[in-house]
Amino acid sequence: MTENIRFAFQGIWSHKLRSFLTMLGVIIGIAAIIAIVSTIQGTNEQIMQNLIGAGNNGVTVSLRQGEDDYYMDMGAPAGVQPVSDEQREEIRKLDDVEDATFYLSRSYMDSVTHLDRTLDSGSARGIDDHYLNTCGYIVYQGRAFIAHDYSTFAKVVLLDEIAAKILFSGEEAVGNTLEIRGEPFTVVGLIKKSDNFQPVINSFEDYMTYHQEEYGTIYMPDATWPVIFGFDEPENCIARAKKTEDMSHVGKEVVEIMNKSVTASNSQITYKAEDLLERARNQQELASSTNNLLIWIASIALLVGGIGVMNIMLVSVTERTSEIGLKKALGARKRTILAQFLTESAVLTSIGGILGVIAGIVLAEVISRMSDTPVAISVPAIILGVAFSMLIGIVFGLLPSYKAANLDPIEALRRE
Repeated sequence: MTENIRFAFQGIWSHKLRSFLTMLGVIIGIAAIIAIVSTIQGTNEQIMQNLIGAGNNGVTVSLRQGEDDYYMDMGAPAGVQPVSDEQREEIRKLDDVEDATFYLSRSYMDSVTHLDRTLDSGSARGIDDHYLNTCGYIVYQGRAFIAHDYSTFAKVVLLDEIAAKILFSGEEAVGNTLEIRGEPFTVVGLIKKSDNFQPVINSFEDYMTYHQEEYGTIYMPDATWPVIFGFDEPENCIARAKKTEDMSHVGKEVVEIMNKSVTASNSQITYKAEDLLERARNQQELASSTNNLLIWIASIALLVGGIGVMNIMLVSVTERTSEIGLKKALGARKRTILAQFLTESAVLTSIGGILGVIAGIVLAEVISRMSDTPVAISVPAIILGVAFSMLIGIVFGLLPSYKAANLDPIEALRRE
C-alpha cells in the first residue's frame, strides 16, 4: 500500500497541471459544501443565541387565555389563585432547574413620571429576591433590593438602562424620586444584563420579538406591588434550566405545578410555557431546509469532478498499457494492478478534498465578512468532506482500475 501511494504521488507530480485540472471539480464541490455547512451551523447558533440568550436558559411561564397572553390590565381572572410557597419550593427543587423567580407584570405603563418626563409604553414588574440572578441581571449603579425593602413594603424601584435614560436624561437617577400613579418611589439602583447578548435583527419577526426592550422597564419589590396595582394577582415564573436542552422539559414541569392554582371551570385560562427552544429549532429547520438545497446543487460539482477523475484515469490506463503488460508478464496479479490504480485515484481526489476544505474555510470567512453572516466551521463536515472525496476516487476509479487489471498481457505488450 505504501508503495502504491508513493507511485500515486509520483504520477500526480509528473502531470501537475493535468492532475490539478482533474481535481478542480472535487475542490469546487467540497469547498462549496464546507462553506454552506459552516453558514448553516453559524446561522443555527445565532438563532439559538438570539432566542434563548447566551447561556441564560430561561423558560417563561405565564397566564394565557387560549393562545394569547392574559393581560392583568383587564383585572385578575376569577378562579386563578396566587402561587403558593409550597409550589415555589417544588419548582425550585426540580432536578433540571437551577433557579426560579416569580414576578408580577404590567406590559404597558403610561403613569410613570419624573418632573415633565413620562415613561410612555414602558413596562413594570414586581420581583422577588431571585429575579436578578435567575434572569442574568447585574446592578451597575446603586444597590439591589434587600430583605428590609420586602418586609417594610418600601417604595423603592430599580430601572433598566432605557427607563433611566428616558426619565433621568442627564440627571443622577439613583437617590432621585419618580411617581407611579401618583405614588412617590425612590430609585435605589440601575440594572442591565450581565452578559453581552445583543440580538441580531434580521427580519420583521426578529424586530417584533425584541422591540419591547426599547421602551424600558421599572422593577419594584413584589411585596410593594399591591400598593399600586391591587392584591392577589397571579404571578408569572421564569425558571432557569441547568442545560439548554432541558428547557422544554422544564417548561412542562413548571406549567404542571403552576396550573394547580387554576381552579376556574373556564379551561381557556391556564399557565403555558413559552417554548423558545422549540421555536429556535423550527427556525433552524427552516434555515437548514433552504441551505440543504444548496448542498445538493453543490454536490453536482462533485459528480462532475468524479466523472473527470474517471476520464483521466482511463487516459492513464491507455498511456500505461505497456507498463501494465510488463508487470503482468512478470507475475503481477490482477488485484495488485487494481489496487495500484484505485490508490492513485483515491490519492488524487483526497488531495482535491483537502484543498477543497481549505478553500471552503476561506470562502466561509469571506462570505461572513462580506454579508455579515455568522459562520461556524464544522469539524465533522471537514472530516466527512475529505472522506467523501476519497470515496469518489474509489468509486469513479473502479472502472479504469478494473480495465487495467483485466488487460491481456500479450496484447498490452504489443502496444506502443
